[in-house]
Amino acid sequence: MAIEFTKYHGLGNDFILIDNRSSSEPLITPEQAIKLCDRHFGIGANGVIFALPGQDGTDYTMRIFNSDGSEPEMCGNGIRCLARFIADLEGDSGTLAEYHLHTLGGVMTPKLRRDGQVTVDMGLPRLLAAEIPTTLCSGDEKVISQPLEAAGEVWDVTCVSMGNPHCITFVEDVAAIPLETIGSQFEHHPAFPQRINTEFIQVVRPDYLKMRVWERGAGITLACGTGACATVVAGVLTGKSDRHCTVELPGGCLEIDYSQTDGRVYMTGSAEKVFTGKIE
Repeated sequence: MAIEFTKYHGLGNDFILIDNRSSSEPLITPEQAIKLCDRHFGIGANGVIFALPGQDGTDYTMRIFNSDGSEPEMCGNGIRCLARFIADLEGDSGTLAEYHLHTLGGVMTPKLRRDGQVTVDMGLPRLLAAEIPTTLCSGDEKVISQPLEAAGEVWDVTCVSMGNPHCITFVEDVAAIPLETIGSQFEHHPAFPQRINTEFIQVVRPDYLKMRVWERGAGITLACGTGACATVVAGVLTGKSDRHCTVELPGGCLEIDYSQTDGRVYMTGSAEKVFTGKIE
């Protein structure tokens, strides 16, 4: 059976989007996703995203397989791409469409804007060790500026869940971090029983942060939306950043607002169509 797909990217974080509205289960397997994501022998992507029927009153359900076949709770750049994909499927590309999407990390609400950007209500950050999860603190404590030994050093880390787990550490110079050699050591550290996404952050100004990321299941990527959200939350918790920040990633910038009014995190960024095709 041939399966049509569309490739999108959010700041270079790229995904294969599949119209899965006819079934409540993904149309391809994790093993097939690994092959499709291969940049030499497949389409090439950080993951495959499926637009499935909604659950519990939501408009649609988001499922995603990473390039290694694992399934994360959700993906910030990916959900912006999914919102744009759904608008294209429904013929709403030129409207200010808003969708309530069921994900394994909770219900997320992306809204399309006239300038082509997508703003997503990412919900409330989860801050307790048991919610992340991590063993760096007791389960009912927040993980703020805790020591973590990894890659032969002791790092000062703060952990936040945005529906998926993040470990954030602030450094003097993100360009000097040997991410390709130490990222995996953070991801598979025994303190994180479900593995971890890791962000290294340089504070340029309290309202402008530079970020490099190692994503669980994908490795080094050009951008991570949930990571940018978690980073601003961590910056506020540690007194290093403002609540509204521009986060500069290798693929571009995201605007993050950690609202003082309702405690929710709002992410705004791009989502671009790359090309369409058919999987035979």
